[in-house]
Amino acid sequence: MKVVFFVHAIASCWNNGNAHFLRGVVTALQRKGHHVEVFEPRAAWSRENLLADHGPAALESFERAFPTIRPRFYDPAMDDPETLIGDADLVIAHEWNEPPFVNRLGRLRAGGGDFLLLFHDTHHRAATSPDEMRRFDLSGFDGVLAFGSAIADIYRSCGWAKNAWTWHEAADTSIFFPRIADEQVGDLVWVGNWGDDERSEEIREFLLDPVAALGLSADLFGVRYPDEARAELRRRNIRYRGWLANHAVPEVFARYRLTVHVPRRPYATALPGIPTIRVFEALACGIPLVSA
Repeated sequence: MKVVFFVHAIASCWNNGNAHFLRGVVTALQRKGHHVEVFEPRAAWSRENLLADHGPAALESFERAFPTIRPRFYDPAMDDPETLIGDADLVIAHEWNEPPFVNRLGRLRAGGGDFLLLFHDTHHRAATSPDEMRRFDLSGFDGVLAFGSAIADIYRSCGWAKNAWTWHEAADTSIFFPRIADEQVGDLVWVGNWGDDERSEEIREFLLDPVAALGLSADLFGVRYPDEARAELRRRNIRYRGWLANHAVPEVFARYRLTVHVPRRPYATALPGIPTIRVFEALACGIPLVSA
C-alpha cells in the first residue's frame, strides 16, 4: 500500500509534538512493507525555528535516528495535490496544514480521486477555537482521525465530517524504552514547552513549587520559555537546558529519578481523557511519572 502524509513537519520536533507520533507511525508502516511518503511545507515554522536556534546539525541528528524517513518539501499554495499524491492508496492530512490546501485535497477526493482521504486532528482547537476549524471543508474526506474521544465527538456533533474515529497517540517503543545511564545527574527532569500561557500557573503549582518544597535538583528542557520564566527558574535554582531532540529523551530520562506530567489547561478542563504523547514516552522508558 502507498501511504502519503501531509504534515506540518516531521524532521523538526521544535514545539511540534505531532512529529513524535508521526515518526513512529511512518516507521511502523515502513516495517510492514508499505511505501510511505511524507510531505511538509518548505517554510514550516517548526523547521525554520529549529534551524535558526540549532543549525543544520539538529536535522542531521534526526536523519541518523530515523534513516528511513526523508520528508519531501512542497509549496501548499502552488503545487498540485493530484501530482503530489500520485497513485497513493491512503492520504492523511494533518490539521496543521493550511486550510486552502486541505480543502483542495477534499475536492480532489470528492471529484473521484481513487484513494482514501483522512484528516488527522491532534490539537484542542476543535473545542477551544471552533471558528478556526470551520475553515476546513472536510465534506470530501472519508473521515477524521481524532486523538481523543472528546475531539471525535465534536466532529460528529457539529457535522464537520462523515466519520470520526479515535486514534490515540502512542510512543514508538523502538526509540522509547528503558536505558541504563552511567551516572545520575539530578532528581527530577521535565521535558515540555512553556508557551501560550496554557499552563503557566500549573507549571508553578505542580512542578516548580514542589521542587522547591522538597529540595529537589531539577532540570527543565523545552522551548518558548519567555525571559520572565527563565528568570524565575534561576531564582528557584532550577536549571533550564533548552531544546532537546525528542529521540534523545530516553537517554536523558535514564539520568534522573523521576519526571512529571503537567497537562495544558484545555486538556485538563474541556477535554479530559486525552493524555499527551509525553506521558506514553515516559512510561515506555520506565521512569517514575507523577501526573498532575
